[in-house]
Amino acid sequence: MSLRLQDQIKGGLFGVAIGDALGGTTEFMDRNEIMKKHGYLKEIIGGGVWQLEKGEVTDDTMMTICVAEGICENPHQPMHAIGEKFLAWYRTDPKDIGNIIRRVLSTYRGNWLEAAFGADLDLGQSAGNGSLMRCLPVGLSYPNAAEMEKQARMQSKMTHYDNRCNEACEIYSRIVFRLLHQESLTDSIEQEIRHSAYARLLKEGPNCEPSGFVVHSFSWVLHILLHANSFLDVVQQAANLGGDSDTIAAIAGGLAGVHCGYEQIPDSHSGVILIKDQLESLSQRIYELRLSLL
Repeated sequence: MSLRLQDQIKGGLFGVAIGDALGGTTEFMDRNEIMKKHGYLKEIIGGGVWQLEKGEVTDDTMMTICVAEGICENPHQPMHAIGEKFLAWYRTDPKDIGNIIRRVLSTYRGNWLEAAFGADLDLGQSAGNGSLMRCLPVGLSYPNAAEMEKQARMQSKMTHYDNRCNEACEIYSRIVFRLLHQESLTDSIEQEIRHSAYARLLKEGPNCEPSGFVVHSFSWVLHILLHANSFLDVVQQAANLGGDSDTIAAIAGGLAGVHCGYEQIPDSHSGVILIKDQLESLSQRIYELRLSLL
């Protein structure tokens, strides 16, 4: 069981990075533009609007790492540690950063919830996918369901005031929790969305744009996960949506990676991630933390 747990944790972190790196090539394109330029994109090649290097990741993975490192530093009260990681990353002047998160990080003055509320007021809404894209480490780290749910919402509220974001992060983390207890991917998703708005949306199919709106993004993630045949099928389908493809692929890739485990992810994709050594080290730290919290 411990070897399987290690494999799932590592698979989840690499799943986020692979989805991010693959989808970064097609971000902001539409499906016709993708088809014309790439056919059906299958390999990590870099480029795109951010002129990525092959295997380079964006804010999705880097903020996931911030959450993971903050939790590892102080698992019982991680907000301050996570916030310090966010701010240190922001000071590196990253290529890709969402409007909501940029607004919060640039106006933070000691109170994360106040900064998130201010961004919601200033921008008119804060229901983006930026807290969902980074919440995987919560589900990986906490073996206690109640604590996991609390921390999932906490890390979301640090930047996203809208409760739809907080709900999505909690559902996502509970799906991770089920997968780590060896439930099937389909059952994990269906059990966790049955009382949410996502159940209705999935019955209808995601008849929405692959946008950064958290409801649209999560609907596409769940739809792809329920219909894909493999890890690569998941991240490739997401990347070829266009729109906010890097984030949708990162969110979906995280769950797919936990489901299948690192050993089932082809080296053609995991091996090209530029920060693979950092992800490998971090996965071990999360594994050790989870065991210590049992």
